[in-house]
Amino acid sequence: MRIQSIIVLVIGTAIAVKCNDITPAVFGSVLDGMPAAFGDFNSDELTDVFMLRENGMRVEIFLAAEQEPHLRPSSDLSCTFRHLIVGVVPGDFDGDVFMDVLVITYNEEKKLSYGYVLWGGKGRLNCTNEPLIKMTGQPLALDYNGDMIIDLFGLDEYGKRTFWIFDDSRKSPRSVPMKASSYLSQPLSPISQPHSNAYLDLNNDFLADLVVTTNKNFEIWLGVEQGFEFYKLISFPYGISENFNGVLGQTLYLDVELTGKMDLLLPLCFDNACTNSTIMMYSSDTWYNLEVNFRDGDNVLWGFVVPNGQRYTDTITLRGGDFNMDGYPDLLATLKSTSGKQTRSYLLENVACDSCNSFARKFQVKWQALNPFHNETAMAVFYDFYQDGILDVILVEVDKSSNSYRTAAFKNSLDYDANFVKVMVLTGRNNSMYPISPGSLGKKKRTYGTNLPGPSIAYRTTTQDGSPRNAIAAQLPQSAHFSLNLPYTIFGLGRTPNFVDALTIGVGGKSREWPQIIPNSQMVMIPNPIAEPWRWKAQLLVTPSKLILLSAAALTGTCSLISFIIVALYWKERREDKIEKLQEAHRFPFDAM
Repeated sequence: MRIQSIIVLVIGTAIAVKCNDITPAVFGSVLDGMPAAFGDFNSDELTDVFMLRENGMRVEIFLAAEQEPHLRPSSDLSCTFRHLIVGVVPGDFDGDVFMDVLVITYNEEKKLSYGYVLWGGKGRLNCTNEPLIKMTGQPLALDYNGDMIIDLFGLDEYGKRTFWIFDDSRKSPRSVPMKASSYLSQPLSPISQPHSNAYLDLNNDFLADLVVTTNKNFEIWLGVEQGFEFYKLISFPYGISENFNGVLGQTLYLDVELTGKMDLLLPLCFDNACTNSTIMMYSSDTWYNLEVNFRDGDNVLWGFVVPNGQRYTDTITLRGGDFNMDGYPDLLATLKSTSGKQTRSYLLENVACDSCNSFARKFQVKWQALNPFHNETAMAVFYDFYQDGILDVILVEVDKSSNSYRTAAFKNSLDYDANFVKVMVLTGRNNSMYPISPGSLGKKKRTYGTNLPGPSIAYRTTTQDGSPRNAIAAQLPQSAHFSLNLPYTIFGLGRTPNFVDALTIGVGGKSREWPQIIPNSQMVMIPNPIAEPWRWKAQLLVTPSKLILLSAAALTGTCSLISFIIVALYWKERREDKIEKLQEAHRFPFDAM
């Protein structure tokens, strides 16, 4: 009996593992595309993936579909370049509501980056070999002047901090140098390369602020109507200076403890080999060491991958998302074994910390969460394959012998029924020439723009035990070095079946609150006109939860059973009536005698 139980357990585990690997269902047979960015290129309300192919020399859009394969290459939506592509930024750079694509290439000989804008249209992409911008490093996407046309921030070819302001002319953008602040006692420090500059609201005024990462510290510049004003400096933890004999990773901005405030997460190696790694959190003007345990079940020590100049591992990058739908954001990180030198991507789950003094959460490595992917992986990123509000995972596997990459897809199979709210904020612009396009929220819808960096999205609700919960997130706060932020935000609500008390969207210094949001709602927010938030629109799609579907199935089954019983009884009664009438007809008429 015990042997049978073991066999059943092994078979069940194998089936579950096989079900989690959905690579053929997602990518079909095309596995050489490397994810570079996300965005809804064709305005069908499905998130497409911008892939790099041909050793990083060609960008191609994989269009999302509801049927398998869920991501499909489009050869007519691709462009090839002479130099290596190091960055892709989808967005509306001319205000015509259609998604354009900024492609950043790197010229090794000149040590410069070149920005090409592939102007989009209705179902087309216009390739070009003429760069609009020369720059040092990679830019950050933002909206400098609040016109809902994407602008850029970075270093020009001479190493000067510059804003590039786009308009509707499709010409080279206007360059605006960043002015030094009178509050700074010293000249502007050089921006670190690679950098993790960010564009998000840090002071809850609904205007996105600017975070600049330098070799010495973090600079916070608060957003104003036309540009930014210096606010303060944040020193590195432990008094780390420019001559630090370790590695600082890319910052990530999450509401780790659900306090309604953004925290800064910083992956840190205390040595050059990253054998001593941790994650630092900056919250309420204080640095905290989250003291992540990087020893696995076999007592093997892991750490972050030392930046090696290879794709996806040229920086230490954390990627956030609520994997288990409990409301607290989790992490994906690529780690390297200090013994076997294996490189793999793992889930770091946000769990309660009872022994922590000044904070209530910590991150715990889930070594088996992404089974069966135990091969060498360079990167993992969250993505919602089935548009059901549950975050799945795209992985990039590495074959070191041939130095080749292949994509893989992991399905998140939650073992309980959790609720969520999924929100996407668009630019709000419209185009009278092409007002109608198909969408999943209806057979026809107006096109109201594309990816918008910087909005703040917050909610308030009440948990099952009656305690209040607040959370906040930023949409597309970073765009450089394959940060791979999704153009939407998913808030897990756990098992809470209650209505979300309020959902607040903040854009361009304005905000609007929507009360009583149904759980499992997928919402597209349209902040148009931007100066009149009471006129902002919200398109709503409700995704039934498993519990509702099971209840509907049970109700349908019950009704079917009752109907069957009624039909059977009715048929039986008719049969008995028929027999009785036949007996009556054949009865001998004794009275007539």
